[in-house]
Amino acid sequence: MASLRHELRIAAAPDEVWAVVSRPESIPEWFPGITSCTVDGNVRVIKTAIGLEMPEEILTNDPILRRFAYRITSPVYRFHLGVIDVIELGTNDSLCVYSTTAEPDTLALIVAGGTVGALAEIKRLAEGD
Repeated sequence: MASLRHELRIAAAPDEVWAVVSRPESIPEWFPGITSCTVDGNVRVIKTAIGLEMPEEILTNDPILRRFAYRITSPVYRFHLGVIDVIELGTNDSLCVYSTTAEPDTLALIVAGGTVGALAEIKRLAEGD
């Protein structure tokens, strides 16, 4: 099982960063390669640019901790856990941490690679660029 983590410092208030990542339906706006999604309760189904639909279970959406956790439930994965944490460093200074743990390992690498682009988009949206 592989576990990877990427982080990015963002010049925005943590609540502004949290507003970007906390809405489950907003993932197509900031995660590369996701073109659409549907959300029904704690189930989100993402659609990728190649037309693949992947179901996810939302595990945590905690505004106090500013933590969003989900797992891809597609049978392609034996295990998956994605966690996004928004940490306050200062008034307009945040750290956004995106962690991925998955099995098989190669799928962890693919998703974690996408998280780098996701963090850049989260930063762009939160900073208002």
